[in-house]
Amino acid sequence: MTYRIGIDVGGTFTDFALLKGADVVLHKNLSTPQDRSIGVMTGLKKLAEIEGLPLGDFLRRCDAIVHGTTIADNTLIEMNGAVTGLITTEGFRDEIEYRRGYKEDIWDVRLAPPIEITPRRRRLTVPERILADGSVYKELDEAAVRACCRRLKKQGVESVAISLLFSFVNPAHEKRVAGIVAEEMPGVHLSSSHEVLPRAPEYDRTSTTVVNAYVAPRVTSYLEKLVDRLKSAGYAHQLMVMQASGGVMTKEYIEGAPIRVLASGPAGGVIGSAHVGGAKGYPNLLCVDMGGTSYDMSVVMNGAAPAETGWNMHHRYLIGVPMVKVETLGAGGGSICHVNKGALEVGPASAGSDPGPICYGRGGQRPTITDALLMLGILSADSDFAGGSFSLTRTGVVEAFQQLAEPMGYGAEQAAFDCFRVVNANMSQAVRRTVAGKGIDPKDMVMLAYGGNGPVFAAVQAEDLGIEKVLVPKASPTFSALGTLVANPCIDEERSYIAAAGSLDAGKLKSLWSDLEARAEKYFAEANFARDQVTAKYQMKMRYPGQNWSLTFDIKLNQGLHDLSFVDGSIGAAAIESFNTRHMEEFGHVREGELPEVTGVRLLAYVDTPSPSVTRGFSAPVVAAKPVKTRRANLGTGYQPTDVFLGAEFKPGHEVTGPAIIEETFTTIVVYPGWKAQVDDAGDYELTRLA
Repeated sequence: MTYRIGIDVGGTFTDFALLKGADVVLHKNLSTPQDRSIGVMTGLKKLAEIEGLPLGDFLRRCDAIVHGTTIADNTLIEMNGAVTGLITTEGFRDEIEYRRGYKEDIWDVRLAPPIEITPRRRRLTVPERILADGSVYKELDEAAVRACCRRLKKQGVESVAISLLFSFVNPAHEKRVAGIVAEEMPGVHLSSSHEVLPRAPEYDRTSTTVVNAYVAPRVTSYLEKLVDRLKSAGYAHQLMVMQASGGVMTKEYIEGAPIRVLASGPAGGVIGSAHVGGAKGYPNLLCVDMGGTSYDMSVVMNGAAPAETGWNMHHRYLIGVPMVKVETLGAGGGSICHVNKGALEVGPASAGSDPGPICYGRGGQRPTITDALLMLGILSADSDFAGGSFSLTRTGVVEAFQQLAEPMGYGAEQAAFDCFRVVNANMSQAVRRTVAGKGIDPKDMVMLAYGGNGPVFAAVQAEDLGIEKVLVPKASPTFSALGTLVANPCIDEERSYIAAAGSLDAGKLKSLWSDLEARAEKYFAEANFARDQVTAKYQMKMRYPGQNWSLTFDIKLNQGLHDLSFVDGSIGAAAIESFNTRHMEEFGHVREGELPEVTGVRLLAYVDTPSPSVTRGFSAPVVAAKPVKTRRANLGTGYQPTDVFLGAEFKPGHEVTGPAIIEETFTTIVVYPGWKAQVDDAGDYELTRLA
């Protein structure tokens, strides 16, 4: 028996999905913020115990370990990255502050700018200039570069971003700057824009490179530590890492631009959702993931969740690498409930895993959503929690909510219910904003809920949004980890090329795609994939004159690399036709008589790998499930005796009508009044709103 393991390291829990043949084994344990690789190894040891093997034998049987992480996200959220400096072209020192004139809240005149990753004293310039055609207008002043290094060293800079004008056309000056910095500042981390994001526009490239420099030391240090621990324990293959684009790739590829792992944890859940939804006949999904720290929402349309570039404003900095679109809200089981100027608020601050909610009994003092669920009877101190790894306690919980309730003049139970209502309203409103921006009516969607807390709120949120059906996979508690096993090894990169579509240089296009192919072939070979195993999707980016954004569309799909025979004199006409079709799909019109322009080329190269199988349908006879107990709970209609079921006893065909609580090993599914839950042939839950 061989294994494949998916891992998702979150702020509160580290999740595992073990794939052995057609079977999936799930596990969760608390994350270890001081060194997250310890939490990973703890979980792997537990999986080895479940399989009855020593850890070394277990890891030697693993064909692949695929890892998603929020370490880059947490670095930006907590703003505790490396001390970062920037070296750029003379005259462009303050470009990073101009941004795009973008403001997250246009009505707030007091909105502060984002926290500076590179304060002005650490943004230095050097005389040099390369023109748009790649020619050298002014030679690099190497003495100025060395002077910059001395100034940065005095400020204790640990990571240097290098972004020179038009380096994506001719990287000679940028490479020389990197060489000098390596000489003058040994041990410093280097991020060169021609390697991180070799394309226009200038601000996108600089912003992405600066953020990469800020998070890179933490990401690479963590991955290296984890790889060392895995090798010492007996794992013989390369660690595959989830990317924000929805694909996975080797640690060595990620280390070239660690920014690629930003939001990689949530991306795994979206890719898994698309896989499950498509297999079950639901191609249009609203995906909601509520964990211990955050609430992530995304949309899958027509069975796909394409990665987007250029407008990914994460944590108030623009990140230009391809990313699956995921909106994040500070609302999770660990979100802290508090009163602010007489109003009850939930989050965005979280108790995390250490100390965690009060009911964890690990020293938490402030009430959280998990504590509120315990007060409401949705969770119980008498039931196993997190797979039986520990039990909840009511000690201190009632007192905390009583203290919260005093300024509002009512009791602890009402305060807990109001916290439940507030966090649910926050999440539902965030969903409305997300789908409205895409022109989507949530009533036309099926909700797919996952994460440890997603199934708790899913049906009540769906009712708020007018959604009639909710899917809750059996693997929902570790669904993002399972999603990493669905994702294919993938390299998604692009190069800038600006030209009128009617006068394209086929030789230039071939040169750019050949460069991208060579990079893809190199990294796939290191991952033991031959080039004929690679599916290559050649894409172009185009826009109408005057537009500030570009649309990406496919121009050719090949099985295998190094077949550019389609790039000939007819490619311009084919590109115009494809672009106009894509523009009509996206915006509902085309500009008749206007000739679009190309802004870049892109290569999406991937290898199909085995994915967990998904079964659909309801062929088993419907059987009313039997409750194992009853407890006092408030599911929105006041406290009343509520049936409690054990998910481990459910078989295909079992049905439950609300109000009811289903206790799964690592999550709780709440069937609210007016809803029913039925188990399909795969053992997954389908919740349906009753007429």
